[in-house]
Amino acid sequence: MFGEVLEKINKEYVDEINQSESMDSAINGLLQSLDPYSAYMSPEIFNEMQTETSGKFGGLGIEVSMESGVVKVISPIDDTPASKAGIKAGDYIVKINEIQVQGKSLSEAVDLMRGPIGSAIELTVRRRGERKALTFKIVREIIQIQSVKADLLEKNIGYLRLTSFNENSDTQIKKQIKELEENKNVKAYILDLRNNPGGLLSQAIKIADFFLDNGEIVSTKSRKASENRKWFAKKGDLTDGKSLIVLINYGSASASEIVAGALKDHKRAILLGENSYGKGSVQSIIPLKNDGAIRLTIAKYYLPSGKSISEVGVSPDIEIEEETEEFRIKTETDNQLNYAIKLLNG
Repeated sequence: MFGEVLEKINKEYVDEINQSESMDSAINGLLQSLDPYSAYMSPEIFNEMQTETSGKFGGLGIEVSMESGVVKVISPIDDTPASKAGIKAGDYIVKINEIQVQGKSLSEAVDLMRGPIGSAIELTVRRRGERKALTFKIVREIIQIQSVKADLLEKNIGYLRLTSFNENSDTQIKKQIKELEENKNVKAYILDLRNNPGGLLSQAIKIADFFLDNGEIVSTKSRKASENRKWFAKKGDLTDGKSLIVLINYGSASASEIVAGALKDHKRAILLGENSYGKGSVQSIIPLKNDGAIRLTIAKYYLPSGKSISEVGVSPDIEIEEETEEFRIKTETDNQLNYAIKLLNG
């Protein structure tokens, strides 16, 4: 049937088609009919993707998925062109440089957003609560991810902001906790996972383990029962069981939800903020013979309670809507952070 349709298009379509591009689109259509996270990656995109989890890549600094035919922002990453311009989690990108996104695959849309460092791009977005479309002009940069920021807030509260889960995140956060524990009289901690789009599962497991002494962290269930897995915490809470508040919002996704959910289920932390994004599936990158690859959903995450994160996210213990789009240490306008500080100070 597919061969017949392709043959008819080749013979009858009004314009001559590029058969290779048509095949790529067909593969993408098949994958994206499964869920928003499965997709085809051309050899070029696959090669660029392999550099992203190392903590350095070029672009705008946003994690995206496809929903209802348009690109949906999972989260902008701190201190990147997208976050500085005002792009928010949940925004729908409908135009890229006046080119309609509707009808394009996620890979094609990502291709349009890529470009030379220093070049400008215009994004048109639809935002919840806004009647008119918003336009953002953004200059592309090399994205250097420093995934951990730390500080000592008033009355000896250790503040740890984690912006992504890349291959260096656990080393960075362990170092910051060690320094706070050794040099400061820390009485409690705030772990800030707002606008953290996730990253490596292995990092989520290690970082959750830093705050736990035992118990299940996360499990995955797949089509094949033999591939179902569970991960457990090892003894040794790096913070010695000190009071912990985790900040989450709609931009907290994937690995962020695993950490927040595990700490909530074990009653190790109070979650404060807004409901998280709800990306609770595991994608595997499967290389292809043409040096490209497919990203395919192979399993779903389950919290220690047995609940799935998919499409529902993790709910906070204390719901506080954010009043600012910026997250800065000690900012006077960050109502969620200030509420957490007051809570820990009694």
